[in-house]
Amino acid sequence: MKLGIVGLPQSGKSTLFAALTGARGEGEFLKPSRSEEHIATVKVMDQRVDFLTALYKPKKTTYAQIEYLLPSQAASPSPGKAESQVLNQVRVCDALLHVVRNFEAPGGIPPNSEADFRQFEEEMILSDLVVAEKRLERMELDAKRGKKPGEEELSLLTAGREMLDRGLPLRSRPELAGAQALRGFTFLSAKPELVIINNDDEDETAPEWKQKPEHIETLVVRGRIELDIASMAPEEAREFLEAYHIDRSVLDRLIQSSYSVLHLISFFTVLNDEVRAWTIREGTPALEAAGTVHTDMMKGFIRAEVLSFDDLKSFGSFHEAKQKGVVHLEGKEYVVKDGDVINFRFNV
Repeated sequence: MKLGIVGLPQSGKSTLFAALTGARGEGEFLKPSRSEEHIATVKVMDQRVDFLTALYKPKKTTYAQIEYLLPSQAASPSPGKAESQVLNQVRVCDALLHVVRNFEAPGGIPPNSEADFRQFEEEMILSDLVVAEKRLERMELDAKRGKKPGEEELSLLTAGREMLDRGLPLRSRPELAGAQALRGFTFLSAKPELVIINNDDEDETAPEWKQKPEHIETLVVRGRIELDIASMAPEEAREFLEAYHIDRSVLDRLIQSSYSVLHLISFFTVLNDEVRAWTIREGTPALEAAGTVHTDMMKGFIRAEVLSFDDLKSFGSFHEAKQKGVVHLEGKEYVVKDGDVINFRFNV
């Protein structure tokens, strides 16, 4: 899963990205260059994986991963304008992290986080409207040439254009935002979005907005101080986290929120002397989850042997849990739950 970091100039996108990459002290700490696209691939630390590793003592442990994309930007962006190249870069992402400034900018410019959010939102809606109109125009030309347009695509695009023309994001209608026929258009306003309120160092509270956007989650961070904390040694970082009333690193908080907006869960396998976490969407059936592990498991699927992590932890071992009757066999349609430990039975 990949999430794109967007927002108006001077909102603190680069600062947030640097804080994310330095939060666990992994690798070289480096503030990103504006002229280059950057991707951070980070581990999703999970105490359940740690427990499984301690229990099974495998040769290899693999945590789930998630990616954050910071688009490249023009050397001298116009204040208050989103770059079209930024929007195009994040179209491939599964969700957006929309950073809005809630601190005083250089020159004494006071924050207006709600206005900034609306402005960037309008630019994404306008960009989507251009895409929808171009496609509808082409479909109209094809119809005049005798090529019948797909009814579903035409109906969805027409409904989407009407929404966008009214200044409404496509995510306002989940049946449009999630329509398979529209996936290829990578509409920005259809993507799940997490709004990052980037506060000043001493400000822990979320700003009051006149109209809170629907279908959007928010997360308050203090980018500059969290960037400083990310560059500290672990012992010193803990002291500052406590002093600023920050319970966890910005990376751990952001991962949790990212999973929430994308409706992601984790299941676990113990296979070939490896404990591994897998990330899937809520509602994924066992057959599809098996394909996530290996295509052969999906092709030759027989049954899924399932044990919840909580039951495994309670009984202490897979054998004991099986003796107590809490290990169950499930078919292709079983909906995988967060924390399931699964052994896929298959034959190819």
